[in-house]
Amino acid sequence: MKINEKNLSAFASSATPVDRDGWLDMRGEVGKSYQRRWFTLKGNLLFYFDKKADKEPLGVIILEGCTIELTEEESYSFKIVFQCEGGRTYYLCTNSQASMEAWMKALACASYDYMKLMVAELQRQLDEVQAEEAAEASVPIHAPESEPKVPPRGQRYNPFNRVPDGEGPSKAVPGSRHHKDSVRSELPRKKVPFRDIHTAHGRKILAHRSEWRARLRTRNRVPETPLIQL
Repeated sequence: MKINEKNLSAFASSATPVDRDGWLDMRGEVGKSYQRRWFTLKGNLLFYFDKKADKEPLGVIILEGCTIELTEEESYSFKIVFQCEGGRTYYLCTNSQASMEAWMKALACASYDYMKLMVAELQRQLDEVQAEEAAEASVPIHAPESEPKVPPRGQRYNPFNRVPDGEGPSKAVPGSRHHKDSVRSELPRKKVPFRDIHTAHGRKILAHRSEWRARLRTRNRVPETPLIQL
């Protein structure tokens, strides 16, 4: 729409922050020819100028109650459609895909209704975070008392081989490996030659065999046979 209000003209050329600006080709619903215009987006107001250095805009589009849609007329083109009764449609065209997507995103997020929805969503997320922090702060976290603790390495013992004796060191169970080791360590070891061990055990075997043969002869009256003496 065309404007003549001085306050909007002053706002368009003021030093207020600009959300996006650049050259776009624009046409209305009646004419089919595109005209090159310099666009400046400030909030929900889209100003367009004949030249970049102009102080007064040719017009302004209030981005409320409209949708941003793609068109199939030209490459990298889109349109601003007002759905209300008697609403207009503005056709815009850029020179690249990236520029078209950036302009469409900026225009779609410029309306007051969109900003109001974003503020409501951010407030909801903030309330959820504060509620979770309050719930965590109100519930004390304690370690379970029934959880078994691992004793230090120096205090561990095998219950099948050792029996704890009061506060002193563990006591070896008779018959266990630890008990045998302790008994063996107390007895002095003496080196005996294998020949002497063989002779001593051989004599015992011969003595037992002679005793067995004597019992057998007495029972069966078998004549005595000479034994081999070592």
